Amino acid sequence: MKLIMVLVRLIVLKLPKDVRFTEFLLNKGLIDKNTYYDILTELVMQRALIPESVCIDVGCYKGSILRLMMKYAPNGRFLAFEPLPHLYKKILKKFSSDAVSVHNLALSDSKGTSSFNWVESNPAYSGLKKRRYDRPNETDSQIEVKVDTLDNILGKEPVGKVSLIKIDVEGAEYFVLKGAENCIKRDKPVIVFEHGLGGSDCYGRKPEDVFELLYDRCGLRISLLSNYLLRKPPLDLKGFCEQFYKGKNYYFIAY
Repeated sequence: MKLIMVLVRLIVLKLPKDVRFTEFLLNKGLIDKNTYYDILTELVMQRALIPESVCIDVGCYKGSILRLMMKYAPNGRFLAFEPLPHLYKKILKKFSSDAVSVHNLALSDSKGTSSFNWVESNPAYSGLKKRRYDRPNETDSQIEVKVDTLDNILGKEPVGKVSLIKIDVEGAEYFVLKGAENCIKRDKPVIVFEHGLGGSDCYGRKPEDVFELLYDRCGLRISLLSNYLLRKPPLDLKGFCEQFYKGKNYYFIAY
């Protein structure tokens, strides 16, 4: 069954992208939620980016989203952040380009060093804090990583107006956003971010905190990826909290 799902994913990712069709595939169990979000994220890029856009990938992992950023902004500038050393080295080798700046650190709301939970059996679940696992017998260990804020990095490495930020940091997204508050207020980028139970709540933050930061302080609206693409109204605070606490969706867009 797992092999079938992998083959379906590969086929689907080659098909023309459409929101309604993607939702149909999800509802029929032909793709999983992560594939669904990946497809919608690509559709967001098609709409939000121009050839010269500046894009930031926070939690770059293996670089699949970074590659799409480069596809839809072929003349753009790119910052990528990956705290796991072995993944950082692979990304650095894979994306050897003057247009791409890769940083071996975790973004947060302060500068320094921090312990980092490396999930060796499932690196995508790694983060500054240990999140809840949905598979038994995960193997993890603690390493030390550098930490900085996006605002600090942009102060040293100005790249122009930021168009798009993707954040997938297993629960630490509030602190990444807080450390990028100047950039967000100034540039009003489109932000695609993960925010769900099992990760975010392990950092002691709630959707109310994220909403207050993005909406009240930075002036951005929050929506589901699909609703943004279909030009439906954004979520209010109640709707955003319902999505989080009931586990309906864990990927969102701010714009």
